[in-house]
Amino acid sequence: MDSKNRTLHAAMPWLVIVSLLVVWQLSVVIFEVPSFVMPSPTAIFAAFQEYRSIILYHAGLTMMNTMIGFALGVAVGLLLGIIIGTIPLAYSGLYPVLIGFNSVPKVALVPIIVLWLGIGQPTAIATAFVLCFFPIAVNVATGLATVEPEVEDVLRSLGASKLDLVTKIGLPRAMPYFFASLKISITLAFVGTVIAETIASNDGIGYLMMQASSQFRVPLMFAGVAVIASLGIFTYAIFAFLEKRLTGWAMRGKR
Repeated sequence: MDSKNRTLHAAMPWLVIVSLLVVWQLSVVIFEVPSFVMPSPTAIFAAFQEYRSIILYHAGLTMMNTMIGFALGVAVGLLLGIIIGTIPLAYSGLYPVLIGFNSVPKVALVPIIVLWLGIGQPTAIATAFVLCFFPIAVNVATGLATVEPEVEDVLRSLGASKLDLVTKIGLPRAMPYFFASLKISITLAFVGTVIAETIASNDGIGYLMMQASSQFRVPLMFAGVAVIASLGIFTYAIFAFLEKRLTGWAMRGKR
């Protein structure tokens, strides 16, 4: 890819965002949409400026809870993925359980988590964890389970142990799957945190949005949404960068 195409690809997200904001602003102005129905981007920005310190305070708490839950999800998901992907009996026994657990709407689990942990930070962290560990476990297990049998046979003929197969072939083979799952899981972690904050918390962006809703401060609600979206994009971009740097060999056609 030449420099011109790289510049164009880098600029495209910003062009799309700016275009959408312009269309949004013009639509609100032309059709005279009331701000309590759909505030304009300028009204949302004004609300952010007015309540900036409060929004940033709650955003910091949401970010902290999300990253703690995400870190726990990575640790547990990676461990489960390795176990399921390398032990056939574990795959047969645990995989259906994970599918069943993931099929349960997570909003239905929040009251149970509140009952166990109470309101506040522990529930937000636990909900973020519950939402984000499954994609990691499934993708790592898939990466380990799809190692070519011929490669394993060659290494076994050279005296490689089961541990050698996992550490030298399986885990490197699973890394593209792992980093792909990180990009999905970090966004799900934010979803889990905000859900918990709207239901059972006294702080965080979710709580702030609920308070704004009860007071009909719609621009402030949208400002909270914009902050969450920005945090999600920022963290997603970090893991996309790490994926490209560490597993670029698996994406040669896209470099």
